[in-house]
Amino acid sequence: MKSSVRIIIISVLSLAVIVVGITPFVMPKNAGACGVGAQGGESYVPQRRSPVGELARRPSLTQEQASEIVSRHVKRLNPDLKVGRISDSGSFFEAEIISKDNEVIQLMGVDKESGRLMLIN
Repeated sequence: MKSSVRIIIISVLSLAVIVVGITPFVMPKNAGACGVGAQGGESYVPQRRSPVGELARRPSLTQEQASEIVSRHVKRLNPDLKVGRISDSGSFFEAEIISKDNEVIQLMGVDKESGRLMLIN
């Protein structure tokens, strides 16, 4: 009788250790976050939605801010280059990257909403 109780207790404890060890891999805390409309779901866009689901209004970048973003990027890559003319191109600003010889060597875009840099040509 005592040996069967000991076997049952050891079995229950072993099972508990196994379940506790596997649970973080099988059932993570945020597993329910992938539903529609929930964080991480297909309709959730954190930078464009407010907590109540309406589109958040974010101010777009100014031309001076875009110039600063491009100049920091260019200065970090090659200090011999400089930023030339910056023009408004709809949803992004278009900036010319100029060499020492005053020749346009690259066009870069700066997204007005996110500030993300993109190569144009």
